Amino acid sequence: MNTEQLLRSPLPPLAAPPYPLRATRFVDREYFNVVYRTDPDALRAVVPEPLEIIDPVVRFEVMHMGDVDGFGPYTEAGQVISVRFDGEEGEYLHTMHLDHVGAIVAGRELSAYPKTTGTPRLFTEEGALVGTLDYASQRVATATMAYKHLPLDPAEAREQITVPTFAIKAIPDYTGGLRVCDLIRTQITDIDIKWAWQGPARLHLAEHVMAPLADLPVHQVISASHILTDLTLAPATPVHDYLEQAKRP
Repeated sequence: MNTEQLLRSPLPPLAAPPYPLRATRFVDREYFNVVYRTDPDALRAVVPEPLEIIDPVVRFEVMHMGDVDGFGPYTEAGQVISVRFDGEEGEYLHTMHLDHVGAIVAGRELSAYPKTTGTPRLFTEEGALVGTLDYASQRVATATMAYKHLPLDPAEAREQITVPTFAIKAIPDYTGGLRVCDLIRTQITDIDIKWAWQGPARLHLAEHVMAPLADLPVHQVISASHILTDLTLAPATPVHDYLEQAKRP
């Protein structure tokens, strides 16, 4: 393989790249969101500057991807935090656990999604929508919501999913430091809402050192939604360079 050939397919392992280098379309992406109030001090310990905490509000989400270009179906769960950056309100992507190696690698390399391993599930039983997250053999999160309890305005559902999101993009160098450390912004704009529901919900988080969702404890459940969409993820844009900031006197 010469240099020209290498640069046409730069994703190792070169014989079997783990994801395609193009925009990914999600069909039947199903969201279960539980928004809750938490401890302000706990948020201050994990939200990086220059992001500002608006209210001590976290969204626990479980997402089942019905069909994804280049990946097929998989399920994901995690936490996002309400923040403000440069006057714009959005969400900080705190943690994501999923059951697909290719999607983990693509999320980390192509964008700045804080993806790692886990086994989330989304299902219905006995009139309840249930979202769970296991880390290895241990249950770390259980969310329940009355199934299709009350309709949710599609415009409100779209607003929930299309808020700007922020995350940290960090790439190590070869000597133990960092080559890149950026705050990035992204926002979903290409989206179709197929249906949306809301209803009463509960959320239980269990402590685990490798999946520390319970470090942001549940004080009060504010709202919950269950939304089905088709969408395309947008590219990430750097909005703050931490390495450049560190160089300033």
